[in-house]
Amino acid sequence: QVQLVESGGGLVQPGGSLRLSCTASVRIFSIYVMDWYRQTPGKQRELVANITRGGDTHYADSVKGRFTISRDNAKKTAYLEMNSLKAEDTAVYFCHAALPQVGYWGQGTLVTVSS
Repeated sequence: QVQLVESGGGLVQPGGSLRLSCTASVRIFSIYVMDWYRQTPGKQRELVANITRGGDTHYADSVKGRFTISRDNAKKTAYLEMNSLKAEDTAVYFCHAALPQVGYWGQGTLVTVSS
């Protein structure tokens, strides 16, 4: 069975930084596209960033230039480094691992940006 375990969420001040981690219990991590989504109550889950099997990265306009997604296939882990955080970045952040026909979700980790 596939499980994604997230860590790194917490409380941070505006302008601060946080690094999220997602470790996958999968047989071959390198075949998955890895995504980070976020969601707040009453809002649709939003794709924040993803990284392809080949290492290409894509970002939502709202986080471009501030967030960096990366992966370490040997550690079976994806990361989301968040810099220059804003109050509007407050959300539950979800890790997602995608194959062409199926995807798997992490449990989510709460990021709160507040002074």
